[in-house]
Amino acid sequence: QYNIPQISTGDMLRDSIKEGSKLGVEVKNIVATGSLVPDDIIIALVKNRLTAKDCRDGFLFDGFPRTIPQAEAIAAADISIEFVIEIAVSDEEIVSRLSGRRVHQGSGRTYHLIHNPPERPGKDDPTGEELIQRDDDREDTVRNRLSVYHQQTKPLIEFYKERASRLGGPTCCQVDGLGSLEDVRRQIEGVLDND
Repeated sequence: QYNIPQISTGDMLRDSIKEGSKLGVEVKNIVATGSLVPDDIIIALVKNRLTAKDCRDGFLFDGFPRTIPQAEAIAAADISIEFVIEIAVSDEEIVSRLSGRRVHQGSGRTYHLIHNPPERPGKDDPTGEELIQRDDDREDTVRNRLSVYHQQTKPLIEFYKERASRLGGPTCCQVDGLGSLEDVRRQIEGVLDND
């Protein structure tokens, strides 16, 4: 809708792992355990991505920054953040959503055991090939990621609120992530369109 790219560090890391690049090999075990990839690697990835032509008119960070040092590095690089939107969902709902996810490796098609099940259990609809559960979607990994989130990422909410009160921006808000995808999208658009 806004003609800007979505920049997901998780997607970039998964692509690196899939490609078997030097970075992919380096971060594969870190991602599989649910730990955070070191800030210097993530910051370098993001800075490099922001040099692409499609970022000229803006971009959407998805799941970045995840730590205060990452947020400080973005600010130090004079990368402007206009909005910070927290999509609020309970820990148990997150565990259910992520641990129920299944993926077709060849195409990247995603299913969910409850919310978007395949026609045949464990099989990709178009090909009939096996679906997998990614290591970072296993319940124990998701719970570890939530623990890391509460320790390292949740403090970003206060970081940006303090920055907004001191510097006049970014606009910070929370939306309810438990509604339908359309409901959540409308809430986010309401924030972006009414500022």
